[in-house]
Amino acid sequence: MGSVRLKRSARIIVLAAVGLAPIRTSFAAGSHTSRPFAGVKANTGTVTHTKENGQSVLTLSDDFKVPDTPDPHWQVVDSKGKTYLLQRLPVKGDKVNRRIVLAANVPDVAKVQIWCAFAETLLGEAEFASPVK
Repeated sequence: MGSVRLKRSARIIVLAAVGLAPIRTSFAAGSHTSRPFAGVKANTGTVTHTKENGQSVLTLSDDFKVPDTPDPHWQVVDSKGKTYLLQRLPVKGDKVNRRIVLAANVPDVAKVQIWCAFAETLLGEAEFASPVK
């Protein structure tokens, strides 16, 4: 009877350890992930804000799909509504700017937008719960 309890206890411990294994943080402490992108062309994935060496960095999630439009760009909106047109998403070849470092003149980020510079139209946006600095 004692060995049955011991086996059952060992199984519970193993199952608990296996169940907890996937719980980990993929980004540094202090990271912020936006709500999902929503829009006519950019409607998958999220963006994460982190601080690296004192600089604000934005990174698109792996499930983000670059819109099939002529000239999609990163654009951010600060907490006062000022917009900052940033880098082009696709670059030479099949490469994509999935990660950008914000310039020091951007005080905070309330939303990240995907903007078509050719058609001058909003393709989609992802909002943070509160502005990130």
